[in-house]
Amino acid sequence: MDVNCRVRFCRADSHITVIRKTGGRLDRDRFGGAEESSSYPEPMAARRRQQSHSERAVPTPGWVPTAQVCHINLPTLSQQHRQTEPNMRLRNNPAEAPDASPLFEDTSRVGHGANPGGYRNQLAGPQAGAYPGQSILSDPMSNLAMAYGSSLASQGKEMVDKNLDRFIPISKLKYYFAVDTVYVGKKLGLLVFPYMHENWEVSYQQDTPVAPRFDVNAPDLYIPFMGFITYVLVAGLALGTQDRFSPELLGVQASSAFVWLIMEVLAVLLSLYLVTVNTDLTTVDLLAFSGYKYVGMIVGVIGGLLFGRLGYYLSLLWCCAAIFVFMIRTLRLKLLSEAAAEGKLVRGARNQLRMYLTMSIAAAQPVFMYWLTYHLVR
Repeated sequence: MDVNCRVRFCRADSHITVIRKTGGRLDRDRFGGAEESSSYPEPMAARRRQQSHSERAVPTPGWVPTAQVCHINLPTLSQQHRQTEPNMRLRNNPAEAPDASPLFEDTSRVGHGANPGGYRNQLAGPQAGAYPGQSILSDPMSNLAMAYGSSLASQGKEMVDKNLDRFIPISKLKYYFAVDTVYVGKKLGLLVFPYMHENWEVSYQQDTPVAPRFDVNAPDLYIPFMGFITYVLVAGLALGTQDRFSPELLGVQASSAFVWLIMEVLAVLLSLYLVTVNTDLTTVDLLAFSGYKYVGMIVGVIGGLLFGRLGYYLSLLWCCAAIFVFMIRTLRLKLLSEAAAEGKLVRGARNQLRMYLTMSIAAAQPVFMYWLTYHLVR
């Protein structure tokens, strides 16, 4: 007789159901939990109890007795299961886990009208932790302090700009660099050969001088600046051809040329102050006019490198005469404005002083040209 037995344990009411298959018949017994009478009718329950008692009395070979399967301590299983369940929960305790951030939030216990804490934290999190300085910036005292600090900074900037513009008008430097290729070519030709030029007056547009690229008579800083750099490079070339080149010597040459230029401009400013000349010449204008002599110095040194000392002296003499004429005709309209307006020289001690000052400034240019270049050609 073939008998198959299967045991099922129900956790809800702690009962065990034994299912036996004897031949073609299927029997089911229930142990523990509620009474069997609640599940089966009374005659059937009695018949099943009698049948199970007879089967337990005569065990069949090869079949596991029902008593051995069903005599299980149900409270023991329940207690063991309840004891192991807290241990499993403790393993999943988020306080002990290193990474307790779940992938999905459990919303199974959220009911209708409930306000879960997870949603409150979710909504308040981005607003509360936007950035640390949000509470500081929202403080009215902080806003007042920031406004006061910005006003102090703007006042300090205006004061620095105003005091700096008294000596060097930084805001007007763009005017002196507003040049183009045509202007540079015409200006270089005027510096080397000024004898045929007739109109030396600076053009104005609504009481403002036009940009240098529109008027060849307007002073600029591009040619003096590039002339100074080119002079330093040509001086290094001349020293290299004589096996006397060294970075220290080239630095001395550049610094000495710059110092002499600054001293010349300061001397002219002091002379204008002592003579009390009312002129529209600015410090930048004097710097531009004094820097035009570097063009003649470059021509003289290159002539000396190509043709020796004779070429140096001839080319330098020509450039000295040209810069002298250029300075006389340019500064005459700036310093002798009253006489130039009438077209004749006005007799008087003040005008004579202005004329002597103009000639002195023009005569100083050849002296500096020779002083800064004679030792470069041998």
